[in-house]
Amino acid sequence: MVLGMSLHTYTVLHVVITLVELLAGLLVVLALMGGKKSGLSGLFLVSAALTSITGFLFPFHGVTPGIVVGVLSLVTTGLAAVAGGHRKLFAIAAVVTLYFDAFVTIAQLFEHVPSLHALAPTGGGPVFGGAQGVLLIVFVVLGWKANKGYAAGS
Repeated sequence: MVLGMSLHTYTVLHVVITLVELLAGLLVVLALMGGKKSGLSGLFLVSAALTSITGFLFPFHGVTPGIVVGVLSLVTTGLAAVAGGHRKLFAIAAVVTLYFDAFVTIAQLFEHVPSLHALAPTGGGPVFGGAQGVLLIVFVVLGWKANKGYAAGS
């Protein structure tokens, strides 16, 4: 039980919050690339914080990579939230926050989707590394374009 919910129900809640965050975050980054701040920025930042916070409440033993990334995500979420008129800081922090949570999502997919788990049963290896490497490249490009677009935008 977590917060009075079965582990299954709590997991579903966490996944729904994460999916909202990933979708809102993607829309926010696309807006930044076009030089605008999205009306979904608040939803993205709140759901990003909730994704990390709810992730911390799962039963675990010791510090896990997910917890470390969750802490880093909370830091970048906080930076984005307090960025104010600092366009570059907001753009970079928002993209990095979204990257951290996409990174964990891919790791979770490899852990819980049987066909992906079969490709990387130890949570590592070339397929897992390749997927995470492609994700990193995509986010470096998105970050560069978001920073450039939003810094120049209205």
